[in-house]
Amino acid sequence: MDTRGAIIDHAARLFAERGYDAIGVQEICEAAGITKPTLYHHFGNKRGLFEALIQERCQPFLETLRRAADHAGDLPRSLQQVTLAYFEFARREPTLYRLLLMFWFMRPSDEAFQRVAEFNEKQHQLLVEMFREAEKGHGNMKGRQRAHAATLLGTINTYIVMSLNGHAELNEHLAHQAMHQFSHGIYS
Repeated sequence: MDTRGAIIDHAARLFAERGYDAIGVQEICEAAGITKPTLYHHFGNKRGLFEALIQERCQPFLETLRRAADHAGDLPRSLQQVTLAYFEFARREPTLYRLLLMFWFMRPSDEAFQRVAEFNEKQHQLLVEMFREAEKGHGNMKGRQRAHAATLLGTINTYIVMSLNGHAELNEHLAHQAMHQFSHGIYS
């Protein structure tokens, strides 16, 4: 692995373990086996490192999510594809995903929250657009796109947390189960 990637990996692990604010540059450098000038050369500072982490590790997921959320007239298929995209991201980047989940519950005034807010808004907007397209064939969904997007993401994240904590395996069967629950409610 290249130095830049290794620094990002170590920073992600440390941030996920104890939070962005609790980790200093020196601790990241020690974990990555580098000097501060090396970190500063690659990222400028801790904030630059964090922004690179979010940009480089999350941007590819947004492209995957964009393709998965393309409604194309089949909402159950879209829901399944979106869920599988999230599951794959969480399987590939479990430490990062755990870190990203932390940011949903931080104070909006926190620096790290602000750095992740754009990523969170982009993913939420992709889901809103999927439901906006779906309402053309499902009039009863009209005007509830944001709520549907938030509920969908909440359902997906609940299953991912179960997996991250060793209580479930992220696979197609679980994705189907999650979407069935989302689509039909608890009485399904």
